[in-house]
Amino acid sequence: MASQATNIAVVGGTDADHAKIDIILKKYEGQKGSLIPILQDTQDLYNYLPRKALEYIAEQTGNPISAIYGVVTFYSQFHLNPRGRNIVRVCQGTACHVRGGKTILETMEKALGVKAGHTTDDARFTLETIACLGACGMAPVMQINGETHGRLTPEIIPEILAKYK
Repeated sequence: MASQATNIAVVGGTDADHAKIDIILKKYEGQKGSLIPILQDTQDLYNYLPRKALEYIAEQTGNPISAIYGVVTFYSQFHLNPRGRNIVRVCQGTACHVRGGKTILETMEKALGVKAGHTTDDARFTLETIACLGACGMAPVMQINGETHGRLTPEIIPEILAKYK
């Protein structure tokens, strides 16, 4: 997962915002099939893909905005809404389900004050579910920013979350 150290909260279409996107565009200048890497780098910059950034990319690359939205909405890696600094993915696969994954998800929803698919008001956490993390031997599991936490119980959730605040 790419670093989010350069996140910007809002894109207002300023010259400074455009300058940052221009650096990304220059990196891929003249390369065929570069739209996805451009979008990935832009998302790394903002932690999501703001509408104004997509409009600017469309203008600069000559791609219709509808084509760009087609790519963004096709791939689940792209996000059109602001996301938290910490991305929490709670596994809901079979092994995790059997070993209490639903309880872990409910505990996370209560601890963060948001339902799965949403971001906390302070933008610290985005809570998501995932079909399988591939760590069935440690079920139930979750990942926070790509770091896997296994053999979860509701009692250890607050201790884990404290590391990311």
